[in-house]
Amino acid sequence: LVTGASRGLGAAMAEELAGRGWHVVALARTVGGLEELDDRVKARRQPGAGELTLAPMDITNDDAMAHLCRSIFDRWGRLDLWVHAAIHAAPMSPAQFLDVKDWDKSLAINLRATGTLIPLVEPLLRLAPAPAAMFLDDPRGGEMYFGAYGATKAAQIALARSWQKEAAKVGPRVLIETPAPMPTATRARFFPGEDRSPLADPRIEAARLVDLI
Repeated sequence: LVTGASRGLGAAMAEELAGRGWHVVALARTVGGLEELDDRVKARRQPGAGELTLAPMDITNDDAMAHLCRSIFDRWGRLDLWVHAAIHAAPMSPAQFLDVKDWDKSLAINLRATGTLIPLVEPLLRLAPAPAAMFLDDPRGGEMYFGAYGATKAAQIALARSWQKEAAKVGPRVLIETPAPMPTATRARFFPGEDRSPLADPRIEAARLVDLI
């Protein structure tokens, strides 16, 4: 299961996993992005490659997430891997000018959805022989103008670290990795106009991260 799979690193992770033989449930709200991902996977399919199941859903919809996890159990009986790449990148702003709608959306996607998904996904992972979950850190907490994004991303990773320690002896294996800077839409929102040539290719970064699983 890759949450946030329609673009950026999430899409690259889904594509890389499918290329290595995984059957990937690709979840995102953006239908067009998921269809483009599916086209790329089909275009590069080699013998032994995996497939995609597209899940155009809102990660903040609790009922939809419960239905998705039930469907995964009914079809496969387990979940081997969860890559959590869904994120809301609120516009940069001084703390005193935080937009309430952006703040609420950041809390809903970056933090609340994570806290809702862990209890839903964990029982499915426990049914797999070597389960793993991967969270992607972007340490911006406390930086100027990153208030909504930095605070909610830091809280998300704090929750993941708690789960990581709790699951250390019983599983699943919880990985928390910090990707290299990449020319994604999220970064472009924070650093418009920067020279993107030195940034890491999301496909190469995805391959590196999949190697860690």
